[in-house]
Amino acid sequence: MGISATQLEIIDVAPRIGSEIRTDVETLLSGREAPRIREVLEQRGVVYFRGLEISDEQQVAIAKTLGTTVATEGEGGIYKISLDSTVNKRAQYLKGSLFWHFDGSLQPYPNLATVLHAIKLSDAGGQTEFCNTYAAYDDLPQSDKDLIADLRVVHSAERSQYYVTPEMSYEEVSFWQNSPTKVCPIVWQHQSGRKSLLLGATADYVVGMSVEQSRALLARLRDWATQPQYVYRHEWQVGDLLIWDNTGTMHRALPYAADSGRLMHRTILAGEEPLN
Repeated sequence: MGISATQLEIIDVAPRIGSEIRTDVETLLSGREAPRIREVLEQRGVVYFRGLEISDEQQVAIAKTLGTTVATEGEGGIYKISLDSTVNKRAQYLKGSLFWHFDGSLQPYPNLATVLHAIKLSDAGGQTEFCNTYAAYDDLPQSDKDLIADLRVVHSAERSQYYVTPEMSYEEVSFWQNSPTKVCPIVWQHQSGRKSLLLGATADYVVGMSVEQSRALLARLRDWATQPQYVYRHEWQVGDLLIWDNTGTMHRALPYAADSGRLMHRTILAGEEPLN
């Protein structure tokens, strides 16, 4: 895509996912181009803006032009993402973000999107990868589409924590088992008519299948959805403002040192579509 009649320049950065949008802060704050940005976000999964100098207040204001922000998220709509426990008391839990997942799998309405602003970067690692779960579903062989059409998966916080701490203590297991679980379809039939895959680190087992069959199928589908043609890796620059469509992507951060000082400011857009 090139420059259109709008005040946006949209540049696709990978064939199936990811676009850079070039514009100015005033245009973003005005909301004039919000419908177009949402359209690109839904089609491309990830959009980002470089070279913007914005405050936390402006980040939240931009997010509000795109949807309803989650008021309980952090302070004033800003949640600090860091593996430093002095910055974020849930740093241990955030280590789960290093594995493929989507946000809000246990919520009735998973987050619509996430707005992330790069404040400080690590010297090494810390890139974020995204995969397009719409495109991954579209390309599945028909035999796999038929196989998974009606399958449902139990998602749990406990399952995701085994990625972080494979040998949890009894107290840790008991704590996470007290968290709610949710049964979700593998195939999300969206209100738009499009379909995407629902996978990730919280996916525990397929209802009606043995644990062995479940784990094998979920791993095979995850491997399919995270093939290079569906993945965009974002190489962060300080000041980047990146938005991803949480309902049509999975994401993960690449490992980085907990004491690196890497800091992201996050604003969440509330879900608009139920996951039943």
